[in-house]
Amino acid sequence: MTLPENLLISRGEVLEQLEGYLKDNIYEFLKPVEKSWQPADFLPDSRRDTFFDEVKELREKAAALPYDLLAVLIGDTITEEALPNYEAWFHEIDNMNRDNDNGWAKWIRGWTAEENRHGDLLNRYLYLCGRVNMREFEISTQHLINDGFDLGMAHDPYKSFVYTSYQEMATNVSHRRVGQLARQVGDDQLSKICGMIAGDENRHARAYKTFVDKIFELDPSEMMLAFEEMMRKKIVMPAHYMRELGVDMGKTFGHFTDAAQRLGVYTSNDYTEILDTLISDWKIADRTGLTPAAEKGRDYLMALPARLRRVSDRMPVPKLEYQFRWIS
Repeated sequence: MTLPENLLISRGEVLEQLEGYLKDNIYEFLKPVEKSWQPADFLPDSRRDTFFDEVKELREKAAALPYDLLAVLIGDTITEEALPNYEAWFHEIDNMNRDNDNGWAKWIRGWTAEENRHGDLLNRYLYLCGRVNMREFEISTQHLINDGFDLGMAHDPYKSFVYTSYQEMATNVSHRRVGQLARQVGDDQLSKICGMIAGDENRHARAYKTFVDKIFELDPSEMMLAFEEMMRKKIVMPAHYMRELGVDMGKTFGHFTDAAQRLGVYTSNDYTEILDTLISDWKIADRTGLTPAAEKGRDYLMALPARLRRVSDRMPVPKLEYQFRWIS
């Protein structure tokens, strides 16, 4: 699936060439609905006589969650609940919003359907655990969807796939580590919940990384330049506008990331580790047929992890604790 060197090809043509591959292989990256887990599999069943006893046990275990860990869990949930924004953003990309049988349309719907379960599951856990001011949580969720987000991708599929590769890997790390910390304080139920969500994120990351790898085969220079541009801008999480009632847009997100850094749930080192992984998985050092501009872009990318580590080593762990309106 390679093209003659120096042949100009539009992004739309690349997506069209990959559409058949995606359609034929979509269940390498998604699971059929009938084989998927659902939020009800991991929470007390209100139809059973044991429901209230199970809720009581859930609340007792949730009482042991440290403040910062609960805050990070809530922030992760708000991020997952803002899914309508993310789907709408994909539909604005050319060649990805066509008829129902188009491979890209199938991917967007399938990915959205799988992701939608994450917010549902975490939301119900937070409601049952008894430690969350649900109205304040819901206000933050509504704000985040209402405020939208600007990730600097300009509806470019190449940049979008770099972003989603990064973001899915980051959410995998965050959910997995929240689950590990939950297990350490005895909340095995929450640990299992986070583990299932992390598994989805890992599978989705594999999909987006594959899309980028396929684009590198077809359009290496433009893909390299898109990767470079996204890294120069820095990858920001989709919830970077997160706020609470009466708080300026984005201020709460800063406190949320501080808590995650204190816990080691997601740190600046993780950001760099993800970049290292992408550089390796996408074989950046070995790509051929690049334009001079793309060669310079490659040089920038190859040197970037070392630069980021030098900065990270000088960054102190945030010590200022914050009282979130979400937590009762």
